Amino acid sequence: MSYFNVRVYGLLINQHNEVLVSDEEEYGVRFSKFPGGGLEFGEGLIDGLKREFVEECNAEIEVVSHFYTTDFFEKSSFNDSQVISIYYLVKEKAPLELAFKTKIYDFDGDGELLQAFRWVKIEDLSVEEITFRTDKTVAKLLKKQFSDPSL
Repeated sequence: MSYFNVRVYGLLINQHNEVLVSDEEEYGVRFSKFPGGGLEFGEGLIDGLKREFVEECNAEIEVVSHFYTTDFFEKSSFNDSQVISIYYLVKEKAPLELAFKTKIYDFDGDGELLQAFRWVKIEDLSVEEITFRTDKTVAKLLKKQFSDPSL
């Protein structure tokens, strides 16, 4: 059976023009993406995104504006669903209190579900390091819209 998998992500950009990237490992599969995740039944997009940020980053956010919605077919890497992802520009209500990393997949501890966060300068953001097709599209759009043209 095929079904839709609606996902919602937040693009958090700090005062240094860096975007927050989430490195994760689930059951041996590693991937880098933007913070966020699956919408739960009965939940609106904004409420889902706020819940995801509390769960993943222990942080309250404000949604600034819509940034991108998937406009092509993408099959999930994990099941038979069609993924539809919605991205919002967000800002934190208070400074994030996370142990930020500088290297990809620099996890603390071990287990079946691992997560670490990095601030990455948008002009240095490697589209190749971002795992999923829609996230790669968003990374390219971010670079186009937010990179310093004077560089």
